[in-house]
Amino acid sequence: MTTPTKFLLQESQMPKYWYNIAADLPKAPPPVLHPGTLQPVGPDDLAPLFPMELILQEVSTEREIEIPEPVREIYRLWRPSPLFRAHRLEKALGTPAKIFYKYEGVSPAGSHKPNTAVPQAFYNAQAGTKRLTTETGAGQWGTSLSFAGQLFGLEVLVFQVRVSYDQKPYRRAVMETYGARCLPSPSTETEYGRRVLAQRPDHPGSLGIAISEAVELAAQREDTKYALGSVLNHVLLHQTVIGLEAMEQLQMADAWPDVIVGATGGGSNFAGIAFPFIGHALRGGARPRVVAVEPAACPSLTRGKYAYDFGDTAHLTPLTKMHTLGSTFTPPPFHAGGLRYHGMAPLVSHLKELGLIEAVAYTQTQCFEAGVLFARCEGIVPAPEANHAVKGAIEEALRCKREGRSETILFNLCGHGHFDMAAYQKYFAGELKDETYDERELAMALAGLPSVPEPV
Repeated sequence: MTTPTKFLLQESQMPKYWYNIAADLPKAPPPVLHPGTLQPVGPDDLAPLFPMELILQEVSTEREIEIPEPVREIYRLWRPSPLFRAHRLEKALGTPAKIFYKYEGVSPAGSHKPNTAVPQAFYNAQAGTKRLTTETGAGQWGTSLSFAGQLFGLEVLVFQVRVSYDQKPYRRAVMETYGARCLPSPSTETEYGRRVLAQRPDHPGSLGIAISEAVELAAQREDTKYALGSVLNHVLLHQTVIGLEAMEQLQMADAWPDVIVGATGGGSNFAGIAFPFIGHALRGGARPRVVAVEPAACPSLTRGKYAYDFGDTAHLTPLTKMHTLGSTFTPPPFHAGGLRYHGMAPLVSHLKELGLIEAVAYTQTQCFEAGVLFARCEGIVPAPEANHAVKGAIEEALRCKREGRSETILFNLCGHGHFDMAAYQKYFAGELKDETYDERELAMALAGLPSVPEPV
């Protein structure tokens, strides 16, 4: 009997609730602090940027939060997403391991990002918001919010990190197709952008700078709110539909993961696949090893400091405790633009501190090599961000081969690479080099972290 390759759920089996890991944590994460008072922020502090429903989700400790029916209706365009067994990759590696991957590239935007863009647009429209500002790196988040904004009649303004704006013109074209306006960051349309350009006219940009620009404009108009594609609790919450579906699909496959692998930049797709399984383990279920894979050129989990820091470069945001390279750190211009962020999601950082997850870092060429092997075996060309998860899964499969262990490996293929072919062309031409960060710049950025006294 042939072993199935894909495991599909019916639309009626799509989750009705998001999973909130805060309900199951053995220790609550440190509070978000106001940068002026160093006291925990309240709803009023966040109200200029977010609608109240999202603020309530940000601080909720309820295990399940209902997905509104209008959101589920839109989710049905691509959800439930498929789970695949990577038979051909297993054979190519000669591993006794079973490799499964959840494929989020089936969404209209080609990645997992609409899972949170749609509810964020929905809650903003419900609250009377007319315009959303945001940042984007590779463009997957900007594309997703542009798509979601159009569905709910919202104007969307996207600040795209300059190096990605130049590298990925077709992502920009998709955003404009959905009706959004896309600007390179740093830009001349904000006070902070002009300041950055005055110091360095050829600045490649960073997600921290783009966030600053988006937040600056959102705070200036009452009809405008800010939307973030990763890092914050409510964003990670929305992504848990990935792992919740994967649980059902793995039961169809009569399997359960021994190892879960996810690419990590800000933490959203990693949380989406891993949090439901970690929560299941915290409630007494089987505990898988959970491996976060990050770029060696922006290694917040493996090289960063666990400390309070700003989420943006202009220091307009509250202080969150996270693994950070320092808010003034500018990552080098490698192609996985969605992973070029100086900090890691506070919840993901907290799990690392609790010893519930591991972290590894790989170079750009290592990840592209893994992505090409995957594409030649499984047929899907991964996004550069997703290549990190592919690399991590392959390394785990090769470990199983060395040890003679038939473990089950699950990873999240968070998006396709159809808009990233210029990077693949460079890889095949031998022109894709491993970017490295300046150790002195990292040291300076970490030395400049805010001074926050430890609680007694």
